[in-house]
This record gives sequence, C-alpha cells and structure tokens, in this order.
Amino acid sequence: MTAPLTPHDQPSPHDDPAGGRPPSQGQPYAHPEHSGHPEQSSHPGQSGHPDHPGHPDHSEHSEQSEPGPELRAELVQASLVAIAVAVAGVLLGLLWLWWAPKVPLVSDGSAVYLANSEGEDAIGADGVFTLLGLAFGVVSAVVVFLLFRRGGIALVVGLAIGGVLASVIAWRLGVWLGPTSDVVAHAKSAGKGVTFDGPLKLGAKGALLSWSVAAMVIHLALTGLFGPRDPEPALPPAAGSGAR
Repeated sequence: MTAPLTPHDQPSPHDDPAGGRPPSQGQPYAHPEHSGHPEQSSHPGQSGHPDHPGHPDHSEHSEQSEPGPELRAELVQASLVAIAVAVAGVLLGLLWLWWAPKVPLVSDGSAVYLANSEGEDAIGADGVFTLLGLAFGVVSAVVVFLLFRRGGIALVVGLAIGGVLASVIAWRLGVWLGPTSDVVAHAKSAGKGVTFDGPLKLGAKGALLSWSVAAMVIHLALTGLFGPRDPEPALPPAAGSGAR
C-alpha cells in the first residue's frame, strides 16, 4: 500500500520564513538590521553630526573670552588714575619753574659765560625736579589707595603710566614757560656785561621716573600693610573631636 500524495497547493508549515526556514533560492534575504527601517535613522549617534552634550558651544567660548565685570571696573579705574595723575603734571611743572634755581649767564659781546662758574645751579634744577617728583608720587599713591582700597595690579600700572606722562608734561611745561632757549638772542637783548637767566634744563632724564617709582613703591606698601585680607580657610576638625 502506498501513502497518499500531499497536494502541491497545500502550504506546509515549514515553508513560512517566520518559522525559521531559510528562504528559497531567488527570494531576497532581508536582515532586520539592514532593512532600512526608518527607526535606524533616528537612532542617536548615527547621523553625520552627532550631538555631544559635553561639547562646548561657540557662544560659551565668546562669553568666556570677554573680560568680567570686575576686570572691566579695574581697567576703568586705572585709566582714570592715569589721566588724573598726568593732569597733575601741570602743577609739578609750575612748581619746578618756581623753585628751580636760576642759572645766571653773562655775555662779553662775543661769547656767553656762566656768571658763577663755581655754582651748582644747573645740577640744582635736576635735584628739585627729582624731589618734587618723589613727593608727588607719594601723594598720588596715598590718594589712590584711599579711594580704591581694594588695590590691584591695574591701579599700579595706571599710577606708573600716569607718573611718566606727568613728568614729561612738567618738564616740557617748565622749559616752555622758563627763559628762552635762544641764549644768543637773549644775550644780545640783555646787553654786554649784563647778567641774565639761562634756560631751564633737565640734564638727568632719569628724574622723569621719580614720580612713577615713588608711586608704585608707596602704593604696594600701603596695600600690603593696610589692604583687605583674604579670609583664612577653615581648619578641618581634629581627629576624635566628633560627637561621642
């Protein structure tokens, strides 16, 4: 006896691809990972420009590169200090012109000579300028410290720059307001054998730094002695001092 033949049109349960049977030849094999499902494109990290939560934004870089409000305030204060000190150089120039010893000159009609060859009037002008610069440097440092008690390197730089500018202004102002630098014309106008004042000169150009040096030293000393102190860190509790 022979078994009955299975009809060809009746599907077998093993022919279902979902049942684990591999597809027949000619049928495309679709793997679930390469099926091009739209959920694959929405997977984080698969796009061309991944989003990194820890990556800093360009706006944060621009904000960090800008100076903070405290630094801007210090720069403004330093600029004001430099301008105020430079303007005070006018007073230094007037005092130098008033207190500097005069250099007497005399002409014999053919040449101009020192009326007092053994005098030290020319050196005295440099000394007066140096002493005035030191005094103005001390006063400006005390005033700046009292106005801006917190201190800061910007204020010291402002004092230094303003002191140099003030010294240059005082020097040029004193020379401009003093006796003329044209000694020959002055001698002719004074006449032969008549004593006249020579031009006001600053021989030692290092005196132009006296204001800045004094201001920086005094300001740093005042800040170190009377400036605000940072709070001391709290000491950790000693071992065994806890609650028993």
